[in-house]
Amino acid sequence: MSLQTIHTEIDAHAPGRSTEAGARRRTVLQSALGLGYAAAAAPLMAQTAISTPTAGLTAGEVHYTVDGFQVPAYRAAPAGKTGLPVVLVVQEIFGVHEYIADICRRLAHAGYLAVAPELYARQGRPADFSNIAALMSELVSKVPDAQVMADLDAALAWAGQNGGDAARAGVTGFCWGGRITWLYAAHAPVKAGVAWYGRLEGAAAPLTPKHPRELAPILRAPVLGLYGEADTGIPQESVERMRAALEAGSPAAKASRIVTYPDAPHAFHADYRPSYRQAAAEDGWRRMLAWLRDHGVA
Repeated sequence: MSLQTIHTEIDAHAPGRSTEAGARRRTVLQSALGLGYAAAAAPLMAQTAISTPTAGLTAGEVHYTVDGFQVPAYRAAPAGKTGLPVVLVVQEIFGVHEYIADICRRLAHAGYLAVAPELYARQGRPADFSNIAALMSELVSKVPDAQVMADLDAALAWAGQNGGDAARAGVTGFCWGGRITWLYAAHAPVKAGVAWYGRLEGAAAPLTPKHPRELAPILRAPVLGLYGEADTGIPQESVERMRAALEAGSPAAKASRIVTYPDAPHAFHADYRPSYRQAAAEDGWRRMLAWLRDHGVA
């Protein structure tokens, strides 16, 4: 059974949901690059998941080419406007599903051109995996950091040619994408980054040679890190080591900040999952918008 099948079955049988409502939600999911939510989302919090309308927006799937490969992406922007500030949105391990597409729409309503590339597209589809262990070992672990950086570079270039101002760009990411946010802030000329509970440390590997703490000395853009104190996968000791590395790092590293939320677990912003914590999620979102504005992205 695929992840998309699991989600469809959960959605169709969610308490208080009609068959018609389930069908509408499946249609929305299919619009987000055809990918479903992950098995980790079960039981799905259908009653509390945020759904942002496309009214007033230009939103949907686009493609851009990197070394002959067409990278699919979801983008959302205020309709009919150009010269927009750009935010690259980096997916969770589960790919560009409806939650990530909704993040793009929320940013678009805040005045941004938001682009979320499908960064595993060469290696496979997250929706084809039935459990997280297989997804991690057979797909996520095969995605090189260098490929991700190049695809994000090309997404930024695409945005600059399609209504965005690439000189006013930021990056944000969730979980897997939180780590990538730190990496991209050390790699490319963005003005700011916001990392939601991204891994900070790890062993070097051929495809993932460096991790955020090692890149603090060369960070090129200030990053706001948003972390949960109850995150069992990212212990507070790791967060404190990252804080120390930032204090001893580049000027952008010194300008970076990490905020932690008491009692918040990993994925506290994921409003479709039981890990969602509304107060922390809403505070983090306000901080993110202020961070982007204060660092010249807005």
